[in-house]
Amino acid sequence: MSPENPWKTASIGLGGNIGDPPASMARALSELDARKDCRVTAVSRLYSTPPWGKTDQADFFNCCALVETSLEPEALLDICLDIEREMKRVRLERWGPRTIDIDILTYADRAQKTEKLELPHPRMTERGFVMMPLADIAPDMIVNGKAVREWLENADIAGISVSDADPLWWRNR
Repeated sequence: MSPENPWKTASIGLGGNIGDPPASMARALSELDARKDCRVTAVSRLYSTPPWGKTDQADFFNCCALVETSLEPEALLDICLDIEREMKRVRLERWGPRTIDIDILTYADRAQKTEKLELPHPRMTERGFVMMPLADIAPDMIVNGKAVREWLENADIAGISVSDADPLWWRNR
């Protein structure tokens, strides 16, 4: 982290389809925002999305957020995983049902691939349920050479609908 500006902007994706996912996502965002090393600066509308990958399960709720942080990407990931564990996230099957899922999508303009974290998220541009909410808050963000709004133009958004259009939905839960 550079000493002259220790704050970097990360984008995160949140989702879930067990219990009360909007309340879980609101809690996760509030927990991040309450930290001294993180500030939630923008949150997308809340979306209802059909399941992806494993389709024999309940619909998901999804959103994206921008977070300013003084943490390095791996430390931010650890915080997100801790929040998932606190909310009883269990990883039983890939793309399976979950109470909450928090993914780091981007971190400033960093590109990296380690055993723990790949940035930008390797499959984010293929997923309408990521590109649609991310376009709400960062349409001009460049990911893999193209703006988010451009990725959204070709994304599969069939069945995705706005569940809550209030940008402060997460504060009101």
